[in-house]
Amino acid sequence: MRISVLFLASTALLATACNAEKSATNTSGPEVTAAAVPAPNNGDWSTIVTKSPEGGFVMGNPNAKVKLVEFGSMTCPHCAEFEERGGKALIDSYVKKGLVSWEFRNFVRDPFDMTATLLARCGGEANFFGMTRTLFHDQRDWVAKLQAADQAKLQQLQDMPPAQRFSTIADLAGLKTFAAQRGVPRAKADQCLANEADANQLVQMNADAISGYSIPGTPSFLINGTLAAETATWETLEPKIKEALAS
Repeated sequence: MRISVLFLASTALLATACNAEKSATNTSGPEVTAAAVPAPNNGDWSTIVTKSPEGGFVMGNPNAKVKLVEFGSMTCPHCAEFEERGGKALIDSYVKKGLVSWEFRNFVRDPFDMTATLLARCGGEANFFGMTRTLFHDQRDWVAKLQAADQAKLQQLQDMPPAQRFSTIADLAGLKTFAAQRGVPRAKADQCLANEADANQLVQMNADAISGYSIPGTPSFLINGTLAAETATWETLEPKIKEALAS
């Protein structure tokens, strides 16, 4: 089973494995003068979500001048911080205007991350961004439940087959209830957590991110296909977006 390679490491939460390139540097960047692009049928670009060939989910105008790709991990506190500080601004100021498309590609760091990711993707295009953003918003709560779990139960995870491991983690973190409250019934959640093909795809996405872009950690961002250095925060990413729009 291909996914077994991912879980040779300890099941300890890898909270320190996030992006180490956070920077305090902040320049406002040029003013955005590009005109908004009307969405089809007087709609809202942020409600248009498709799945990319690389396995990510893309929100917004597929022909936007700036195509932003985020590599993010559900257990990464820096990713949750980016969502808190930049998610709404990115959508309201750029995605809704049709100027930027935002693709989120999961980068799975550990079994806990895999569990949350499988559930976030379980509802498909319609639910993905809502689930992902809420998981980031509530990250401290569900991670705290895992950290407070009985250590003997956590050690037993090592000997479980992947599907059982993910299901047990979801129970310990309260994530099945979380998902059910957001339109993913428990039976469907169990199916998604047991889906070996989806787990394998996520492992392959990790390999592709590393081999294709040498991403330094999470969150990392591509702007029009090029890795944007030192952009782990909204304050450092937004000026790069503005520069790309002005070019």
